[in-house]
Amino acid sequence: MNLTNAKIQNYNKQVGLKFQLYNSLFTALPFHRVEKTGVLLSTFLLHCEEGYNKQQSPVEIIDTFFQQYTSYQNEQEQIDLLFRFVQYAERQVVLFDAVEDAAFGDIYDLNGIGTLKHLQSEVLHSNKRAQLAEKLKDFSVRLVLTAHPTQFYPSEVLGIINDLSNAIIRDNTAEVNSFLQQLGKTPFFKKEKPTPYDEAVNLIWFLQNRFYPAAGRIMSNFKNQFQEEVNEENPLIRLGFWPGGDRDGNPYVKVNTTLKVAAELRTGILNAYYIDVHQLKSRLTFKGVSNVVASLEEKIHQNLSDPNHHADLTKEEIISTLKQIRTTLMEQHNGLFQEMVENLLRKVELFGLYFATLDIRQDSSVHSELMAEIAQHSSALPDNYTELSEAEKIDALLNIQETLDPSIFENELFRDTLETISAIKTIQKRNGENGCHRYIISHSTSALDVMHVYGLFKLGGWKTDELKVDIVPLFESIEDLRNAAKVMKTLYENEAYRKHLSKRNNIQTIMVGFSDGTKDGGYLMANFSIYKAKEALTQISKEYGIQVVFFDGRGGPPARGGGRTHQFYASLGSNIANKEIQLTIQGQTISSNFGTVDSAQFNMEQLMHAGISNALFYSDKLTQTKEEDDLLLSLSEKSYEAYNALKNHPGFLEYLNEVSPLRYYGQANIGSRPSKRKPGKLNLDDLRAVPYVGSWSQLKQNLPGYYGVGIALEKLEAEGKWEEVRQLYQSSLFFKTLMDNCEMAMCKSFFPLTAFLAEHPKYGALWTLIHEEFQRTKTQMLKLAGTTHLMEDKPINRLSIQMRQRIELPLLTIQQYALNKIREVREGGSDSESANMNVYEKMVVRCSFGIINAGRNSA
Repeated sequence: MNLTNAKIQNYNKQVGLKFQLYNSLFTALPFHRVEKTGVLLSTFLLHCEEGYNKQQSPVEIIDTFFQQYTSYQNEQEQIDLLFRFVQYAERQVVLFDAVEDAAFGDIYDLNGIGTLKHLQSEVLHSNKRAQLAEKLKDFSVRLVLTAHPTQFYPSEVLGIINDLSNAIIRDNTAEVNSFLQQLGKTPFFKKEKPTPYDEAVNLIWFLQNRFYPAAGRIMSNFKNQFQEEVNEENPLIRLGFWPGGDRDGNPYVKVNTTLKVAAELRTGILNAYYIDVHQLKSRLTFKGVSNVVASLEEKIHQNLSDPNHHADLTKEEIISTLKQIRTTLMEQHNGLFQEMVENLLRKVELFGLYFATLDIRQDSSVHSELMAEIAQHSSALPDNYTELSEAEKIDALLNIQETLDPSIFENELFRDTLETISAIKTIQKRNGENGCHRYIISHSTSALDVMHVYGLFKLGGWKTDELKVDIVPLFESIEDLRNAAKVMKTLYENEAYRKHLSKRNNIQTIMVGFSDGTKDGGYLMANFSIYKAKEALTQISKEYGIQVVFFDGRGGPPARGGGRTHQFYASLGSNIANKEIQLTIQGQTISSNFGTVDSAQFNMEQLMHAGISNALFYSDKLTQTKEEDDLLLSLSEKSYEAYNALKNHPGFLEYLNEVSPLRYYGQANIGSRPSKRKPGKLNLDDLRAVPYVGSWSQLKQNLPGYYGVGIALEKLEAEGKWEEVRQLYQSSLFFKTLMDNCEMAMCKSFFPLTAFLAEHPKYGALWTLIHEEFQRTKTQMLKLAGTTHLMEDKPINRLSIQMRQRIELPLLTIQQYALNKIREVREGGSDSESANMNVYEKMVVRCSFGIINAGRNSA
């Protein structure tokens, strides 16, 4: 038996068979007046599969199902059954998640390739301990949790998944049965949108229960392996946090939210420390340490019970106390339980009293409008500020001599923007500088956008030589990425900004975003533009003696820059700075990659290994040669041309709005942010990337993850360059990773679902255009990889996707059925259909939950 077959058999045993067992138990549970809903759902699934094989539409499939398998003639009875199907199917997804989580340690080699155990053997084998010590002086992996709504589980359901997984690990069928019953009765739908504070609290649960223990375990193991090389002054793992600080397009994030979330983060880490110290207290009952532990526990308790005690406790005091305890254990008690103290010490070194750095983010346009307002209503800026050139505006900002009182503004957004500047200082005082030290500017297009924020800090009362904040431009559109190096050159040559950077250790963090880049330029062009921008920014930063750190705005699915992210970092050579690895972790990626302590540890280690091994073993290797770059540029330009033609098709947005659930994203109440940046008529610029990509995903067309790739490959083949492309695929891990993630996007597509649109008078031409490109890309991809199936070299991921697709097929069918009914009503349907319009809209939204959650293995 070969290794691939063994892996598949193991996956089928650990996941497939267990899911079948528990699913049969689940579908037999009677949650409704009508018995055997679960049994009928199984029949409906088979009917769907047969129907699509016969090229039937979702409407035909559902109509024939009611005729053949039920006695329901009444429309209301039929609707009720479909809603029951939705309720069962979305909970089957939860069950599958729990089974897969429980099997993680059996499916993946937790000490294999890409782990720190593997790194240890590589370092020792190649005698690179000195190089490792040098790298660890300033290297870190920063995972920034965002509340981007790509997951639909309420916190109650996340708790059930956790308990269900543990029961499955223990093979406790009675407990599993109880949790399944709880699952059946727990609502998935939220009547109200969560507030940014709600989002923060939900994610702090992950910080405490997943990242905290996993990071502690990683650092304890790593310190044991490389005691001299690990630098205690440099946290190798850093966590970032956006809920409560990310204002970009979210009118519900206010300064009081920011302060409240920062306080919650501090409380969250103190709670975690308190639990660990309490466990220490129950073990360290010896002379000379018991009283010290008890005193530390009491001090942490005081800080938790009385917020006014926040000045009484510092990170340094906790570390000093733990080191004192460790010394006493070593000298007087033979090091008994010393590993418990070491584990807590590593965590305090990582997380201090802030847990995760709360980033502030706002759109550049808000700052521009605010500065124009300031010029009109104060003497801080000249009256004619808006008429000045960019260079003159920057001079005016540098010459600000006064502090502004935010209350002078009636506009709440302007007032909040200035108040936030003061709030950063408050958070730093309470949580430490790492509690909040980054201000990210969305849609950065010029040096002025950065200097606007620099000016805001002056207006907010910060002295320039005491400004302990990193100003981080975010370049995202194709044009902005192309101009990024020029923008940074202007900033590096500005004396005042250069002085600010010197106070920040001559380190400049630059964020590059994938989501809007993909929406703007298509899959290949977005990824290539980011790669070239990083290359140019690395070069210009070196020229000016600045250490650049890249912060990647990656998302869950490949179309949002996700997929196998550690492969991207492993592919980067010496032409792109890799001092740190920083990326956003959002939505379903949080639960899929970090949903258990084992998976969190595994995926953090993969990223750490990618960054460290690159520096140790591939520091002289370029990501790609000039010839490879030129070839990828040619592919990207051809892909961009094809994607642009589609994007500018007059019916493109209407197609997406009418045949996908795009217009209903806001009704799902899964995130606090609106689905559009600005109210009014739908346009691509204002449409957020999450609903854009998510709608294509629910349509099972996944267009942003591959469109244009097939055309580009086909054109290069016609130019006689196929062998060069094949060589690129084999020699460039960067290009191979791009293609792997493209395969994943296609593997999750299912065009039979919408094949009925091919004959639609309005949408038929667009559907055919998209389907043809899917088939073209698939053909070219299989030829390039030399395989017969998509994702053939990743059998476990492929199998997981296939199993999830079977679970979601009834949901997809019901959603398209409901969307079709809605279109019929809009086109002048019957009175009974009009009466059920709201019901069908609710059906679309309810189906979205299970469909999106089923795609959690997108990264």
